[in-house]
Amino acid sequence: MTLINPPLLTHGGTHEARAFRMMVRDLARGSQGVTEGDDLKVRQLSTPAAGVRVVDGSAVIRGAAWGQGSYTQYNVGDAVVPVAPTAASPRSDLVCLRVEDPEYEGTRNPETDEIGYFHVVSNVSASTTTVPAGMTAIPLARLDIPANTTVITDSMIKDVRRIANPRRERRLYTSFPASLSTLGYSDNKWHTWPSAARWNVYVPPWATNAKVVITIAGLRQSASNIFAKMQTVLGTDVGQDTVIDDNQGRGVRRTTAIMADNIGVPTSIRGTTQPLYLKTYMYKSETGDLSVDGGTSLIADIEFNEGVV
Repeated sequence: MTLINPPLLTHGGTHEARAFRMMVRDLARGSQGVTEGDDLKVRQLSTPAAGVRVVDGSAVIRGAAWGQGSYTQYNVGDAVVPVAPTAASPRSDLVCLRVEDPEYEGTRNPETDEIGYFHVVSNVSASTTTVPAGMTAIPLARLDIPANTTVITDSMIKDVRRIANPRRERRLYTSFPASLSTLGYSDNKWHTWPSAARWNVYVPPWATNAKVVITIAGLRQSASNIFAKMQTVLGTDVGQDTVIDDNQGRGVRRTTAIMADNIGVPTSIRGTTQPLYLKTYMYKSETGDLSVDGGTSLIADIEFNEGVV
């Protein structure tokens, strides 16, 4: 095979179907999978029975052969996929979106047959998450079915979808305290502090995960030893604690504290603006103070990511 001519969309030229498929492949950056996080999710039937349903959505399916390109396929409404009952032994099946292009495999006729269809690969390994080698298809769900079962329920469905090109959005926020703000050691309680470490953050409607890093450069410590902890809060989601443990005595000194979290984004806050801030806990066991002032820089780095839902 040599260079395919004419180049796609040359006026007056005749173009092979695979030239368009290669354009799809290139635009998808060679990736395959569903388009958005809730596309083509496999669920139990409205009245559970011997089958499953695949909901609305679209996908890119990369051809198994080089030069085959990629296919686009979309589903409108619930598609019912029959599933055979099990006998005396449990079984795992893989539900796929398959493309069977007769130019490369099979004998289906594009004029009369479904070239793209939902397909069940029966009796796969209980850890399977990919389609068989050489098959032009994407995996949607694995069904782990107990023995002697005729009814498929959501508890048997393992979601194995992947997004072809998941969205990602990163933002950087900064803040600089206008004056000295001190948090003393005395009460063994959480405080929303420092107040300058607070930002209003828009959560994209497609986000399922947020990676958050908050840095306090020039955090001031004084009066005595310090034992404290800080945590990130996004909306109402509280991150893990980061400990500040300093044993340098009474002198004024500065350090850098970094709080990092991987936060799941619930449906309730997607597409809304949420506060991002810090909370600080001062233990009584040490009697030093924490402060921020004009010599302190506060940086919030947040990256939202898209995943299947």
